[in-house]
Amino acid sequence: MSKLRNLLLAAFSFAALSAGAASAEVVGKVGVDWIGNDIIVDAVSDPEVKGVTCHVTYFDRSLIDRFKNGNWFEDPSNNSIACRQTGPIEIGNIDLSKDGSEVFRQGMSLIWKTLVVNRIYDKTNDTLIYLAHSRELTDGSAKMSISTIPLYGQNVVWKNGKPQ
Repeated sequence: MSKLRNLLLAAFSFAALSAGAASAEVVGKVGVDWIGNDIIVDAVSDPEVKGVTCHVTYFDRSLIDRFKNGNWFEDPSNNSIACRQTGPIEIGNIDLSKDGSEVFRQGMSLIWKTLVVNRIYDKTNDTLIYLAHSRELTDGSAKMSISTIPLYGQNVVWKNGKPQ
């Protein structure tokens, strides 16, 4: 009974953590082999930074691949990100700490693995950094990708005033 309780608690925690992050729109799906594995391309808009869109890619394993390899519950931690200015930049209430803040999260397994995009503001270089990585409950992944949006020379509107 305790295993079932722990599984339900973990699933509930995952669902609770997933609330509030930016949503993504699938804008591309490329088949990579005959067994149905795909690379998915999502467009993600930063909820606190208008005028910036990130495109995140990840691998989506097919049912045949899951049968073949026996790993039913998760996709690989391979992902990539590219962010660009897609309109006038208006920055809301962003976290200015070195950790930054999470702007997107998507499950990559039944419970344990999540694709995450964090935004970090590099004040010294006046640049927004977007970091895509996989977060795992038991074992973090060293696979990551970053993209930057330089703000120098741009007409940026800071809702709370530019950090000094």
